[in-house]
Order: sequence, then structure tokens, then C-alpha cells
Amino acid sequence: MQEMILRRFIEAASSVTILVAGDAMLDAYVSGSASRISPEAPVPVVGVRERRYVPGGAANVAANILSLGSRVALAGVTGVDDSAVRLRRELEGGGADLRALVEDAARVTTTKTRITAGGQQIVRFDEEDATPLSEACESALRARCEEVLPDIDACVISDYAKGVAGDSFCRWLIEAAAKLRKPVVVDPKSRLFERYRGATVVTPNLKETSAAVGEPISGAERLELAVSHILPRIAPSALLVTRGEEGMSLFEPDRTARHLPAHRSEVADVTGAGDTVVGVLAIALGCGLGLADAASIANIAAGVAVSHHGTWAVRSHELLDAATRRPEVTA
Repeated sequence: MQEMILRRFIEAASSVTILVAGDAMLDAYVSGSASRISPEAPVPVVGVRERRYVPGGAANVAANILSLGSRVALAGVTGVDDSAVRLRRELEGGGADLRALVEDAARVTTTKTRITAGGQQIVRFDEEDATPLSEACESALRARCEEVLPDIDACVISDYAKGVAGDSFCRWLIEAAAKLRKPVVVDPKSRLFERYRGATVVTPNLKETSAAVGEPISGAERLELAVSHILPRIAPSALLVTRGEEGMSLFEPDRTARHLPAHRSEVADVTGAGDTVVGVLAIALGCGLGLADAASIANIAAGVAVSHHGTWAVRSHELLDAATRRPEVTA
């Protein structure tokens, strides 16, 4: 039965268009080898062999959606710089609609540069401006989103706390999507979950869930108690808590919790796994699947994503291959 649902998802994905709104980033990877220590300081000298650039943050959500055959419009803000040019080039090459990607000369494009040697990350450099958007910039972003909203099937808010998905923008977009009966999936960073009230589903990890209730969470009972405090704050939204090696737990108002064990795979890198989850959820909801089935497919996709090094866009054939090894869902 699960394989039938997955095949329905894959076949229907090409007919779906998703709006991804939030903090678009560029992920840069500089890799090589380190065989000596610098004479200037006690640090390794990396002989660079390769540089590559991939979409990150909200842009990685868009890349994941494109890789599964769906159409995507990306709404966000970049600077006017080399990173913005590279990011646009990567996304346009994949067929993304960038009408709602606003440029702001007063901001820098969020860029994460990872330096690796022998497959091990040595250091990461972050270039970012996490201040709230100016009134003019947010107004322009809303106007661009309004142009796109009638043509989409579902929406993702990818909040990386870099200034784009602020309180007013999140509330506005969720309300605008609801008026058009478009499902909304939220990947949260703010501990103030009230800003996401009314979304179809909010997808925090355990750390973000702990921050939302102000205390650490350990074990299923503590998680269910924490969620009982969160759900009234975001009603009528559902909550899908990603729990790393423990899998995911889906909590819907007035329904029994569903626990999805992690898909067994060798974990290489958890970078971008949350982006994969929200992208797959949005496609599934846009296809007309129910939230429980959407969460099951997202759980499979997360297992695929973490089996790759670095930011990775999951492919349809990987989902089918992984589905044969999928664990059972428990209530």
C-alpha cells in the first residue's frame, strides 16, 4: 500500500507547483587535501582541488522540489553580489521561477562556505545579514508573492532566522494562502510558534520543539506533553516533529499521535534534511494526499537525504529504492 501511495506521489509530482518563501542561501564547498601545517599559525593548509556551489536554505527546498519533478517559485531576498548571481544561475538551470526573488542592495546574500579536507569539514564561513527586512523590501516581496499565489498548489515557509520570514510576513502569507485554500508547510526557527498559526503543518526538530516550550525534551512522554502545550498555540495547525535517529512524530488536533521510525540508512550528513522534509510534504499535499501519507513519504526522503554528504536534492528513484526498506509506522 505504501509503495502504491509513493508511486502516486511520484506520478503526480510533475503536475504540482510549489511556492517556497523564506531565507534563500548559497552553499559553497571548497574541498581539497591537507598534508601540512601552516608555518604562520597552527592550522592545516588546504590544497584546493574543487569549488562547487549549490542552493541552500529556502533555495535548497526549491532544488529538492525541482529534483522530484515539480515546478517551483522561490520567494526571498538576496543582495546584489556574486553570490546572488551564482544562486540565480543554479536555480534557473533547474527551471525555478524567480519572479519573487527580490534583490536588495543594502543586504548581503546569505552564503555558507564549508572548507573540507579528506572528507572532513575544517571550518565554515558565514556571510549574512539577519536583520529584519526594510518596509519597502517586505512590501516588494509581498507584491511578488501575490502574483504567484493563484498559480501554486501548496506553499512552504522556510524560516532560517535570517530576516526574511519575520512575524508579519509569516502571518500575512499564511492568511493569503488560506484564502486561496492552499496548504502551507512551515520549517520553523522562531521559538514563537504563534507566528505560524493556521499553517497546515509546522515541522520543528526536537531542539526547536524544546525551545518553543522552554525546557529540554527527552522521551516520548515528555514530547507528547510538550506538544499538548504547543498545539493550542498554533491551532488548527498540525505538528510534525523530526527526531533524528528516532524518526518523526505527527501530532494532529483531536487525533492519536503517529510515530514514524527513522528509515534505516548510513548517516553521512544531516545538512539540509529538514529542507527535504518540507519540500516533499508540500508536493504531497499539493497532490491531494493526506497529511499522514505525506509525512510517511517525507520520512523516507529524509532517510535518503542524510545518506549523502553535503546539501543534496533527493531523486524519485532514490525514494522508490528506499521504500523497500521502510520501517512500520506505530501509533
